[in-house]
Amino acid sequence: MLCPNKRGTRAANKSRMNPLAKPALTQDPAEWLGDAHPLVAQLGTADGLASLHTLAESLATRPITNLAALREFLQAYHARILLPQELPAIQTAFTHASRNEVRELIVFDQQLASEPALRDFASASKRVGRTQLQKLRPLRDERMVQRYLAAVEGGQAHGWHTLVYGMTLVLYSLPLRQGLLGYAQQTTRGFIHAAARGLQLKESACRTLFDEVCEEITVRPELV
Repeated sequence: MLCPNKRGTRAANKSRMNPLAKPALTQDPAEWLGDAHPLVAQLGTADGLASLHTLAESLATRPITNLAALREFLQAYHARILLPQELPAIQTAFTHASRNEVRELIVFDQQLASEPALRDFASASKRVGRTQLQKLRPLRDERMVQRYLAAVEGGQAHGWHTLVYGMTLVLYSLPLRQGLLGYAQQTTRGFIHAAARGLQLKESACRTLFDEVCEEITVRPELV
């Protein structure tokens, strides 16, 4: 987590004085997810590397025992989950939230439940999404939030973390491209940090790997 800046501190103080104020948000919108992306959070602390091996198997990559295998895993995650599934889901949620289309958002939420690529971490995604959605509960005047929250609590929607994230970008008037890039970068960074200790990777190697696997994302024309 980045240290809160003065603006964030003022926002937090204001939130404490006014319970209906928006929860404080740091400069990086991806930090709204908390300390980790659901896949990273699922790794745990004691057996993080072993859990990474399991995820690697689900992506049909070799066990993560060295830097090259970690690079292969990240590339597979980007190619099979991040780019075709997660970023489009965030963008769709952003669009529906911008137009106050809660019914369309709920329909899309239900459609994601049948997506095979998301099955392995669906429970983690919903857990993180619902946790962050609860933080928005005090926003009584935000009709979109309240109706989506009611649908999740009533079992009509799942509360995927990507959809809550896309909605959050709209609530805080944050640019979509900034949000998509922040999400992709924080997720990638989380995986690298989760594996770094077990693989005894140097900080320089982690930075190089991060820059390498994120290079394609920063130049993608659809992230606008």
